[in-house]
Amino acid sequence: MGEITTLEPILKAHPFFKDMPPAFMQLLVGCAANERYEPGQYITRAGEDANKFYIIREGRVAIEVQPPGRGAIIIETLADGDVLGWSWLFEPHKWNLDAHPLEMVRVISLDGACLRKKMASDHDFGYEMFNRFAKLMLGRIKSLRNQLIEKVS
Repeated sequence: MGEITTLEPILKAHPFFKDMPPAFMQLLVGCAANERYEPGQYITRAGEDANKFYIIREGRVAIEVQPPGRGAIIIETLADGDVLGWSWLFEPHKWNLDAHPLEMVRVISLDGACLRKKMASDHDFGYEMFNRFAKLMLGRIKSLRNQLIEKVS
């Protein structure tokens, strides 16, 4: 018989989950799955239901916006170790941007509905998750601001 493996060691080792209490790590693992995407597929599509977030294990993902009357504009490229997606946290739980692989991509997906339910029943876990995502969002906003300043300069 094959050995059953868990995603816990991979999630535990990821910087986003650094120092996550073991009980919270168990809550996360229960919502996690391995996924793979190929070029030509989309991981997220603007306007569609946002029901997951992703830890990129391998590969590069283009984050795009599609302004009316123009082609897609890549606003960021994420790669190994990056976290993709926070729209699952906020109503109406719809993606704001497109994300597609630039090459074969392996991710750990975390089910948003599963996590929201666990966060609602364990407010300490909910606080922990919101705090981690707030830091992630702040970092992305600073990065985007710096990109805009470079383009203007």
